[in-house]
Amino acid sequence: MKPGRHPRHVISKWKKNKALLANKKLRPFLPEMRKFSRANLFNMLKKHKMVYVKPVNGSFGKGVMRVELKPAASAAPYRYQLETKARSFKTFDELYASIQQHKRKGDYLVQQGIHLLTYQNRTFDLRVMVQKTPQKVWKTTGYIGRLAHPKKIVTNYHSDGTLMPVEKLFSPHMKGPKIKAYCTDLQDLGEDVANHLHKVFPGIREIGADIAVDQKLRPWILEVNTSPDPYIFRKLKDKNIFRTVIRYSRANGKVQHK
Repeated sequence: MKPGRHPRHVISKWKKNKALLANKKLRPFLPEMRKFSRANLFNMLKKHKMVYVKPVNGSFGKGVMRVELKPAASAAPYRYQLETKARSFKTFDELYASIQQHKRKGDYLVQQGIHLLTYQNRTFDLRVMVQKTPQKVWKTTGYIGRLAHPKKIVTNYHSDGTLMPVEKLFSPHMKGPKIKAYCTDLQDLGEDVANHLHKVFPGIREIGADIAVDQKLRPWILEVNTSPDPYIFRKLKDKNIFRTVIRYSRANGKVQHK
């Protein structure tokens, strides 16, 4: 890297989470996160009963495991799922040994699990796109829902998730005016995230904030992508959103003119 140049993309989930934790306003929206170790997994599982074990530098939901402790299931209370395969164990030691065997190379982290809202019995989360405008202002240009495949634990489109309008996914949980107000709050949250991360990583030009909404309608920032895919917004009926997103992506050098 040349002197004075800042990276456009920050891969490490750990670095981005650490940066967000420094902001008092954003801290309440962050699930607890620790570096993966035997002790951290044991303690987080005991505390939260459900956690996600994920690669620090992974993308597209690859290598992500959902790990659960269900004391009521006394025969095999420890369980984890990777892609469509679920495994159960009598002891924590057996669970840990299996996770070690099946996780990918590289560092992992343990993140507090959030019990997501569902739509037709499938979990979903949201991608909020925030981009730097030519006027150097951070602006939320789009948001879209990601509905998990019925047999998978991740919502990513690249892992067979389904892209849908946020309003439709929210419709079983809140009424029209509340949905509109909630989406405005999501836009504001996305811009707060972008403005703060830009102070720490001045090279970034756009972010995709992955937001989970729990069953009490509380939003949680699961992770932030600094190289978000603009083309997912083509799936929305409102084509103006995609046109805006792609225009700013081109202005920021993310995609080439075609």
